Amino acid sequence: MNGIVGYGSYLPHYRIKIESIAKEWGDDPAAIKRGLQLFEKTVPGLDEDTITISVEAAKNALKRAQIDPQDIGAVYIGSESHPYAVKPSGTILIDALGIGPDVHVASYEFACKAGTEAMFVANSLVKAGDVKYALAIGADTSQGAPGDALEYSASAGGSAFIMGDENVVAEILFTNSFTSDTPDFWRREHEFYPRHAGRFTGEPAYFKHVVGAGKLLLEKSGMKPDDFKYAIFHMPNGKFPQVVGKKLGFTKEQLETGWIVPWMGNTYSGSSPTGLSAVLDVAEPDDMIFMVSFGSGAGSDGFIYRTTEKIKEVQDKAPKLKEMLDHDKVYLDYGEYAKFREKIILNE
Repeated sequence: MNGIVGYGSYLPHYRIKIESIAKEWGDDPAAIKRGLQLFEKTVPGLDEDTITISVEAAKNALKRAQIDPQDIGAVYIGSESHPYAVKPSGTILIDALGIGPDVHVASYEFACKAGTEAMFVANSLVKAGDVKYALAIGADTSQGAPGDALEYSASAGGSAFIMGDENVVAEILFTNSFTSDTPDFWRREHEFYPRHAGRFTGEPAYFKHVVGAGKLLLEKSGMKPDDFKYAIFHMPNGKFPQVVGKKLGFTKEQLETGWIVPWMGNTYSGSSPTGLSAVLDVAEPDDMIFMVSFGSGAGSDGFIYRTTEKIKEVQDKAPKLKEMLDHDKVYLDYGEYAKFREKIILNE
C-alpha cells in the first residue's frame, strides 16, 4: 500500500474582502460575488512567500506523519511564484526542516497543477521503491494585475503531502493525466503579472481538461461518481468546480467539504491540494475521494484516494484547514493590500 502518510496546510492570516477590491475599480461587488462565487481571499504577509508557506505546511505534514525528516528522500515544490528564477525553493526548505543532504530536490512549474505534478512524481518514486518517503508541496502567492479579473481570486497558501508505504492515511489507488497545448494563461520571463485569454480559459481550457481527466480516471478505475464520498476539483473561482462536478455526475454534497475557494481564493498550485487537505481533516476510514487538478497551458492530474483507519489518528496532530480559514483573520483595505502585494513600491 502506498499513498499519503502525512499532510498539512498553511494559510496566511491576512484577508481582503471582495467589496474592498470592487470599490477601488468601480465594480458591483454583488455581481462579482454572484458571478465568481467569491467573498474574500488570503493575502501573504510582507515576510511571506512560497518558501515560507511551504515550510509551514511541511511542518504540519511532519506532525501528522511522525517520521524522521532524514528519511525523506525527495522534496518537490510546485508553484507559479517561486521566489527565485534560478534557485530552487526546496534547498531552503530542507535546511529549515533538517532534511538531507541525501535527498533529491526539484522545483516544479505547470501553472495551477504544479502541486499535483509534484504529488504525482513523489508518489511514483515511493511506489517504485526508490525512496522511503517523498515530500510534495503545492504553494503559491499568486499574482493578479491591478484591475484584472484575477485580482478578485489570486490568493496565497499551500499544502504539503508526505508519501510513503507505511502507516498510510490515504491510499492512492489510481492516477492519470490529461494534457494538451492550450495557451489560455501565461507569464513570460521578467513579467510580474500573468496574462490570460478571458473566457477562453474556461472552454476549451479548464472544462475540456478537467472533464477529460475525470472521465478517463473513472474509466481507468471502473468506478462511478456515486462510489465516492468526496470530490475535489481545481478552484479558479467558486463557480467552475461546481459546473465541472455536475458535468461529471458528482453532487453538490460531494463537493462541499473541499469547496473552500469562496473564503480562500485561488491559491493556484495549492488550490486542489488544499481542498484535499480540508477533506482529509474530516474523513472517516474507507472514504473514497476523487480529485482532479488543472493547470493552464494546459493539463489536469487525477487521483483516487481511499482513507485508512490511520486517518483518525492524525487529524488532530496539526491545525486543520477549517481553523485556518476561520480564525485569527486580519482584514486589509485596498491600500494595505496593494502595499503587501508590492503593487505600490515605496521609495527608499
